[in-house]
Amino acid sequence: MTLNIGGPLLLVGAGKMGGALLTGWLDLGLDSDTICILDPAPSGDITALVKSRGIHLSAEADGVLDAPAVMVLAVKPQIMDEALPPLKRLLGKASVVLSIAAGQTLTSMERHLGGDTAIVRSMPNTPAAIGRGITVACANSHVSESQKDICDVLLRAAGAVAWTQDEDVLDPVTAVSGSGPAYIFLLAECLEKAGVEAGLDRALARQLARETVSGAGELLRRSEESAEQLRKNVTSPGGTTAAALEILMGNEGLQELMTRAVKAASKRSRELSS
Repeated sequence: MTLNIGGPLLLVGAGKMGGALLTGWLDLGLDSDTICILDPAPSGDITALVKSRGIHLSAEADGVLDAPAVMVLAVKPQIMDEALPPLKRLLGKASVVLSIAAGQTLTSMERHLGGDTAIVRSMPNTPAAIGRGITVACANSHVSESQKDICDVLLRAAGAVAWTQDEDVLDPVTAVSGSGPAYIFLLAECLEKAGVEAGLDRALARQLARETVSGAGELLRRSEESAEQLRKNVTSPGGTTAAALEILMGNEGLQELMTRAVKAASKRSRELSS
């Protein structure tokens, strides 16, 4: 299988997320000769991958190709304002910019790259590293259908993709799926500690917590039943699960905490992008 995007691809930043996408693209058959990476400090893994696949790597914008079909922005949000201006001259009339950087709005990127630039803003999450991420994307008015299709294919290398026309939803998206893996990891962390408090040795408590969280997540992914119904399926009236859920679903329980957490993360996302 060959992934054809109609021209060269410039990846700006090859950190964890950028590197995960790059691996996915190569696995899908994207020709390594059409890829150029701009990164002043690539990791050892990226350096080795670049060397083995013959991918062009440059530390400066002066050393990369002009007019790529797609420019993927995968730099840290806090350096976007510094990184974007030198990239403007590299864009061609048919180029589309695909950003996976949090906290940068379409308007802020247009300010640096030009108001008529085709830009897609997206919010992936860390399970993209194993091809199981979820990304929500939003395009500005200059993105053509064919450019949108190309960006969709590139993002699907990291997992599922959903599109929205309302850029404002990317703040709660960030709060739910962008930050969400940390909530799940915290759940596993707390379950492990609770197991130790209940009398399990730490190694067994950790194994039980990790396998339970990952196994339940996979069951949820494969099942056509809702999370609510799956929860009810496990809960026998008057049983051990019901006793635990009485605590978790009580006043100021898990739902209340999660609602407050998502509101706080969404609020912070809006602050960072303003």
